[in-house]
Amino acid sequence: MSVFTQVARGRWAAWLTVLTAIVLGAAVFGLPKPDNPAPVSATGLSDQWQSTQVERLQEQLPASEVQPALVVLSRADGGALTAADQETITAQIDELRRFAVNGQVPPPQVAPDGSVALLAVPLSATEGQERTVETIDELRATLADTPAALTVEVTGAPAFTTDLTRVFDGADTTLLAVTAAVVALLLLITYRSPVLWMVPLAVVAATEQLTLRAIETIVPAVGINLQSGSVTGIASVLVFGAATNYALLLIARYREELRREADRFTAMRTALGRTAEPILASGSTVVLGVLTLLLSEQENNRALAVACATGVVFAMFSALFVLPAALVLFGRGLFWPFVPRLGSAVTEGRLWGRLGTVVLRRPASVAVLATLLLAGLALGGLSLRTGLSETEQFRVEPEAVAGAQTLATAFPAGTTQPVAVLTTPTAAAAVTAAAATVPGVASARPGSTGATVAQVDVVLAAEPGTAASDQAVRELRTAVAAVPDSAPPAVAGTGPFDGALVGGTVAAGYDTAEANRVDLRLILPIILLLVAAVLVLLLRGLLAPVLLVVTVIASFFASLGAAWLLFDHVLGLPALDSGVLLLAFVFLVALGVDYNIFLVTRAREDARRTGTRDGMLSALRVTGGVITSAGVLLAAVFAVLGVLPLILLTQIGVIVCIGVLLDTLLVRTVLVPALVFLLGDRFWWPGRPPAVAHGPTPATPAPVPAHD
Repeated sequence: MSVFTQVARGRWAAWLTVLTAIVLGAAVFGLPKPDNPAPVSATGLSDQWQSTQVERLQEQLPASEVQPALVVLSRADGGALTAADQETITAQIDELRRFAVNGQVPPPQVAPDGSVALLAVPLSATEGQERTVETIDELRATLADTPAALTVEVTGAPAFTTDLTRVFDGADTTLLAVTAAVVALLLLITYRSPVLWMVPLAVVAATEQLTLRAIETIVPAVGINLQSGSVTGIASVLVFGAATNYALLLIARYREELRREADRFTAMRTALGRTAEPILASGSTVVLGVLTLLLSEQENNRALAVACATGVVFAMFSALFVLPAALVLFGRGLFWPFVPRLGSAVTEGRLWGRLGTVVLRRPASVAVLATLLLAGLALGGLSLRTGLSETEQFRVEPEAVAGAQTLATAFPAGTTQPVAVLTTPTAAAAVTAAAATVPGVASARPGSTGATVAQVDVVLAAEPGTAASDQAVRELRTAVAAVPDSAPPAVAGTGPFDGALVGGTVAAGYDTAEANRVDLRLILPIILLLVAAVLVLLLRGLLAPVLLVVTVIASFFASLGAAWLLFDHVLGLPALDSGVLLLAFVFLVALGVDYNIFLVTRAREDARRTGTRDGMLSALRVTGGVITSAGVLLAAVFAVLGVLPLILLTQIGVIVCIGVLLDTLLVRTVLVPALVFLLGDRFWWPGRPPAVAHGPTPATPAPVPAHD
């Protein structure tokens, strides 16, 4: 570990390290921003998915450059539209023509019950997302002068895109402010010092900003599209949590060594030498864990993998180089008013020492009770439901969702986003007839036709994203694929096809849910194997890594069950987003094993002096406070994801928050020590237990004035 301890050789070395970090940080901010690659598809799914194949084929259609915005008009009192209302609606067409492609807006469609009118405004789909957002904003501003008796809502695919973009406006600033405030408060409570908390917070905040700037260069440079605000939001939270955890571990060991060493630089060198291994093991586990997302079917997950891995590498660098240098520059006074003096008594860890003693007396009973508690919480997930409809994706209801709901009261729920069936011009009539017979299809009619490809527009009766909608998509695909000679010609990267293809936004949502299931089956075993491999290398055994991985899996299912009880019975959420399980599992396994690494590596170190059981008891006492503080802080930081507007992020934040608390307060505090007390030296099997040093334990130095 000498490469890390160089930063604590002396004052000049510390200053040089800090200045080097500043220069490197400036270099990161000066990195060029490569052009963001075009997304692989609108959903981020590859060409093997039918919705992406349809997206490719639609480029051959004359209407491929058009995407309708739907203007939904209804009376504010909920009644039927009057003749005067309909005249007002017709008059709106003149104002809307300037937004429409070719200046043409079809006449309004009035629902059979007369309660809702629909205007479809064809917008250009080739101007990019930024221009689409601007157009929808201008369209809504134009409609703001509609008489108060009428409610006007703009929905449809362009409006959903706009609202998804708008809900992230200012979200990065809000997330940073709330996260920094939470970290500052918890650091202040942890250290009870008016000064100390500022140093790690400054280093962590700088690390987070450097990470966000770095991923703007790195993610596009590796050929992955970076647009989703959720990627930067999760990466930001992860960096804050991981970097602060490493800081807490280092500072706790530094304070411990200051009681043994008169020279603060020597104390820091010792602290770094003892904490570098668990920090590197912990960080490597998280990096390997998140990098498994590169195997995902979804481009957004692959972007998240690169962004989070970059952030954790930066967090390790800041904890092992920048923070130690910054701490030794300020001296012992940084801990005021609880300054650790040479030979002073240790006041931390008494509670954890007493708890460890209780566990040591009855390890079997404690292990059984902890396991039963985890199993009981896991049972809460038996009624778990996955899959949110399109209108349930937002924590705060935007206008596009409200408009879709209004439209669904008078028109088929799938009107906002028809399903696109791609076939050949000669088979279009037969495909239309076959689609119309499928249960759950409200209507099917021929759409745009090109030289070799024709589209059939299908409106589903069910709301997009619901189980009924998914079932209709499955049955529709089976029905149209069976039509003879209906397969469209293959395009580059796709086909050959067996029959007509079903795509569009609704089918893409179904494909995304299926992709999440594929990702779960592939990535879950891989991440468990990688985490286990890191633990085997770290602990040089097999039994301990297996037990630690099993405890993390148990913690995941317990947190999932507890979170679902909260979502279902308290928050009233209808289901989990289909992407939640994968991301929550990746983060919980990668992060949850961290605290076991911190505890068990210290137990192995102390076991060299006292034996396995006493070593675990000592480790629990000296790491209990710092690991608990780190766990509570990480849980709070992930809970901050709830300030972002997507249900997906809220659910990930809550599940990880509960899981980290379980890992910190139950698994690491009770279950793992109980297993070690039960197994003794067998815990390290097949490796040899740590050799117990012979001779008396070195005495604590007598108190002398600290040399700072």
